[in-house]
Amino acid sequence: MKLQNYINGQLIEPTAGQYIDNYNPATGELYAYIPDSDEQDVVQAVKAAQAAFPAWAATPAEKRGQLLMRIADLIDQNLDRLAEAESIDNGKPLKLAKTVDIPRASSNMRFYGTAIQHFASEAHYMEGTEAINYTVRHPHGVAGCISPWNLPLYLFTWKIAPALAAGNCVVAKPSEVTPMTAYLLSELCMEAGLPAGVLNIVHGYGHKVGAAIVSHPKVPVISFTGGTKTGRSIAATAAPMFKKLSLELGGKNPNIIFADCDFNNALHTSIHSSFANQGQICLCGSRIFVERPLYEQFKQAFVDKVNKLTVGDPLEDGTKQGAVVSEQHMQKVLSYIALAKQEGGIILTGGHQVQVEGRCANGWFIAPTVIEGLLPDCRTNTEEIFGPVVTLTPFDSEEEVIRYANCTDYGLSATIWTQNLQRAHRVAHQVHSGIVWVNTWLLRDLRTPFGGMKSSGVGREGGFEALRFFTEPQNVCVKL
Repeated sequence: MKLQNYINGQLIEPTAGQYIDNYNPATGELYAYIPDSDEQDVVQAVKAAQAAFPAWAATPAEKRGQLLMRIADLIDQNLDRLAEAESIDNGKPLKLAKTVDIPRASSNMRFYGTAIQHFASEAHYMEGTEAINYTVRHPHGVAGCISPWNLPLYLFTWKIAPALAAGNCVVAKPSEVTPMTAYLLSELCMEAGLPAGVLNIVHGYGHKVGAAIVSHPKVPVISFTGGTKTGRSIAATAAPMFKKLSLELGGKNPNIIFADCDFNNALHTSIHSSFANQGQICLCGSRIFVERPLYEQFKQAFVDKVNKLTVGDPLEDGTKQGAVVSEQHMQKVLSYIALAKQEGGIILTGGHQVQVEGRCANGWFIAPTVIEGLLPDCRTNTEEIFGPVVTLTPFDSEEEVIRYANCTDYGLSATIWTQNLQRAHRVAHQVHSGIVWVNTWLLRDLRTPFGGMKSSGVGREGGFEALRFFTEPQNVCVKL
């Protein structure tokens, strides 16, 4: 199967006619070809977006929202097809794609399809001067949206939905590692009647397509989700051009478990927050800190549950852990497990590649891995691994665990388990994370701001924060 770019309302081949091999992580087999696009394709997409922008920006917000809702309806109608494509492309269990990824993509389109109708601005009356100031928000024009491989359609729509709702036209690049559902979305956009040029999807490598989008002088706003190193490079290009930037980057998230927690809830949720999507979610709690009186009990129960996680064919119902996304990524994760051993870590379970029988015999699987005995500031505990690997560390006091939690360059999310309400608030306010969950994990209200501190990013997505990002405020002062 050959994927195509979606430019100016049509599916077309890349200008240079070159393609990238796309592999199924569960089988290790080549199953599709991705456009190896370059700057020429980006220029073509930007021209299409520029041409479509005046009419799209002038389209009433209600009508723009109706089109997004129509796309959401088509995502729902194609749930099984999209979920299977996501599972094959990414290696994640089919059930996860069907219950989380694809429904969330639909929710993203619905949320912003309606939110734009409630997006208000401010007015300020100046007493004594008989003047009034009011603020209007204009779309920027062409927005560049670059999304990652771990939650392909989920995070792709998380960017394009608010950009389109706000009246921008979009040039978007999905990950070249997991492009399939973005390609299928382009077909749904055509079916929904989205005007030509409003959304353009250009496939290819980051250093070619992504770099061309970021450096294009007619793309004034960039929204990127991905690795911190890439985010740093994007900022270096975009900042001198005075582009507006939203960077949602890496995480090394603490999961703090106090002895007074609801043990069963903390245990069950920590399994999920550690290994969901094979640990390939930027919000996964990869550093588990347990108050010492509870440490041994939690460790034993946690390891017992991890050992029961079924690693296998993502398309089978009983599979809890699928394949990691690529052979290269598998080798990276395994190298960190080797590093953990060098740093004095003790592998409590896992720590190796898994050989799956049958059609997945050549797939890229890693046993869910639990490590203890590491210092809180070692490389394994401070660098993002982004795989099915977690560490366990005991602590004795609030001050100590807050210090441990904050000792990385990252600050995306944190989880706190306690039944002491005062402690929950106290610790939450001292942890340097953009998102803090108390007695839960990944419970998302789409109205709330989403993003990280420190090396975990710049700016916020979600709710009206995203609509503000994708618009330019203008103050008008009228003397009455």
